[in-house]
Formats: sequence, structure tokens, C-alpha cells
Amino acid sequence: MRYLPLTGDDRAEMLAAIGAPSVDDLFRDVPEAARLSGPVDLPRHLGEFEVEQAISAMAAKSRHSGVMASFLGAGAYRHHIPAAVDHLIQRSEFLTSYTPYQPEIAQGTLQYLFEFQTQVALLTGMEVANASMYDGSTACAEAVEMARRVTGRHRVVLSGNLHPHYAEVIRTLAALHGTEVVSKPAAPGGEGDLSGDVDGGTACVVVQYPDVFGHVTDFTALAKAVQGAGALLIVAVTEVVALGALVPPGAMGADIVVGEGQGLGVGLQYGGPYLGLFAARAKFVRQMPGRLCGETVDATGRRGFVLTLSTREQHIRREKATSNICTNSGLCSLAFTIHLSLLGEAGLVKLAALNHARAVTLADALAGVPGVKLLNQSFFNEFTLRLPKAAAPVVEGLVARGILGGVPGARLWPGDPAADDLLIVAATETNSEAEIAAFAKALAEVLA
Repeated sequence: MRYLPLTGDDRAEMLAAIGAPSVDDLFRDVPEAARLSGPVDLPRHLGEFEVEQAISAMAAKSRHSGVMASFLGAGAYRHHIPAAVDHLIQRSEFLTSYTPYQPEIAQGTLQYLFEFQTQVALLTGMEVANASMYDGSTACAEAVEMARRVTGRHRVVLSGNLHPHYAEVIRTLAALHGTEVVSKPAAPGGEGDLSGDVDGGTACVVVQYPDVFGHVTDFTALAKAVQGAGALLIVAVTEVVALGALVPPGAMGADIVVGEGQGLGVGLQYGGPYLGLFAARAKFVRQMPGRLCGETVDATGRRGFVLTLSTREQHIRREKATSNICTNSGLCSLAFTIHLSLLGEAGLVKLAALNHARAVTLADALAGVPGVKLLNQSFFNEFTLRLPKAAAPVVEGLVARGILGGVPGARLWPGDPAADDLLIVAATETNSEAEIAAFAKALAEVLA
């Protein structure tokens, strides 16, 4: 009863209330192939202490970035988070607050969200940013839907060098609205001009900066071509620290910039919760999803904050809502804001430079291993290698030597033989020169 509090009578009453003949009927829209045919292979009846022991034993088998030298990236990056960040977000007034459904009495929440929006707008080079979203992938999908509303068009072009997980989320949401999605093939050596794929029915083109292979591309010409055809350019940034060194997407002409804010203030956390960034040009502000906080003065002239826009289903008629899935990742956005405030502009620039320097050192070391080819001419803190054999077993060999040596291409493009020998590697300020030297040595041993 500790884990299954409902009785058979409770379930029967609930099913009768909603008109479902059985619990199985609740899952009829889930394909049969995706359902379990029986119970999960776990011990059936154990006490709480025994359950904790069993789960701890399973968890101990994992090899994670906290106990090994990690060079993992591909959308999630290990950065040092100052202890002050964790301390401050665990203050009760932050940790226990939920979401500003009564914004006029949530001045503290609204203020830090206003500061967060300001930071995101400055980082991306855009005019307006919202109060955050779930993560980078859902922010990217929402940007596509926003472009569809703005243009009235239903065709989307995805760069082949957009993170495949982001592309999959876009395709899933687009299918609900009858949006045509054109996905270009991945180009590990660098993608060509996408302007030729834009026609009169195209709502937007989605690119990544730096892309999933680590290439840094100037999208200024593409932005002009896309906008000349009446479409929008959406730029996705999966490594927010890169914006401390690179030209912001807004300066290149982007119409919407989305991103993953995990790199600042938010740990890897086994994949979540993360932090979606969303910024756009001011003329599109009323088509933005989620919430937007603004600054005002009260009746006595004192500075105050308000929920300026909130076009979510909870706040507006469903047919007028700009999104039905987004909220803001409040605590994660606060962590982001605190970390970036502690760094300041000079600190962020220094952090970005350190990341790039570590990546250059790593690229030089790994490219010197016989049979290894570096595919990037430019990169920030992530790049792609072509190995003389399949990358997945090489990664396993590196793990056996105490190194998480990157993400094999087969993990991101399963079933594509062209990706089998690709290895995407990232370096951050957390990687020491000793770890880099050990990685190069271990890679040479595994490939020998």
C-alpha cells in the first residue's frame, strides 16, 4: 500500500466517472509495440530499505561524469557551477515558490525572471526574450510553430547539422499541425548553403550555432536570403557558454534564437531538468510562447514588475494560446541568472576563452593519434573526429580506461553507416591538461 495506494474499488469508481471500461482502455492510443507485455523484471515485494539497497546497487554500475574524466557534449555540457548558486536557489523563498499565477504578489519571482530575460536578450543579440521554457529542444519546436503563425506557411527546412534530437521533437510537434518538415542530410564536414531549399511556402529555416558537429558558421547571408523569401531564420544554440566568444545570432540577422541554458547554473542532472531559452525580434513578441515579464511603476511611483504577456492555455482561450505545453523552468532560470550575474560580462568572456583554449589543446592532441582525422576547420569547445574504426566500441574501450571519450555518431544517427566512425568530443574548463594527455594516450591504445 506504500507504493500502490488505490484499492480496486477506487479504480473502478474512477473508471466509471470517466467512462472507460478498463485501465487498458486508457492506453489505447499508445501503439501495441510500445507497451510492456508484462511486469518489469524487478523484485516483486521488498521493503523500503531493501528497495533502496537494490536501486543503489544498480546505480553503482553507472560510470558518470562525476567520477571519470568526461569529454561528453552533443547538447549537454559539464561546467563548474559556483557553490553560491546552489546555496542561493535553496533558500526557502526561491525553492518553495512555484509559478506566478498571481503575478502581482510575486514581485521577487518576477524580478529575477525580468533579469533573466534581459540576460538572454543580451547574450543572443535579440530584442526580447521570454521567461524560459522546458529545454532547448522544445523551445526549438515552439519556435517553428511560432514561425508558422507569423508567416501563415506550413513548410519547414531543418539543417542536417541540427541536433537530431531537436529535429525529432520538431517533427513530432509539426505532425500535429500538418506542417511539412524537410530535413537535410547530416554533413559532418560542414553544411553548404541552405537558401536554395527555401520557396514561397517555407515558414522558416532552422540551423544550429555551433552545429551538432561543432562547426561555427556565419549565417548572415542565409538570414538575408531566407527573409528575402518571406521566411524566418531560427538559430538554435545548444552550448550557451559559446555566446561569450561568438558573434550573437541576432547580429547575423536571426529572427528567433532558441537555446539550451543548462551550461550556466544547471548541472547535467542525468538529463534534466534543463532550461529552454527563447528570444526574438520585438515585432514578433505577441506570437512568442510562454510568459514575458515587464517593468513598471506602482501607484506611488516605485519600481515594480508585472506579467506583461502570458498567452498560455491557463491564461487565455485555447484557440488564442501561443502554446499549450510551455511553462517556465523557474528554479533553473534563477540558477542561470545567479551564475551569469556572478560571472559578469568579463567573467563570461574569460570562461568562453578558457573553454575554447582547452578544446584547441584537445583537438591537437587527438588529431595527432595515428588514423584520427579532425573534421572541423572552426569550432568553439566541441569538434568531430573521424576514426579508423567504429566509434562506439572505441568509446567502450575508453570507459574501461577511466575516460568518457565523447559521443559516437551511431548514438545520434542509429542505423546510418556513415555515422559509425564519427566521434563528437567536447572540452570545457573542467578538463585539465593531464586529462587531455590521458585521453590522447588512451585513444592511441584503443585504436592500436
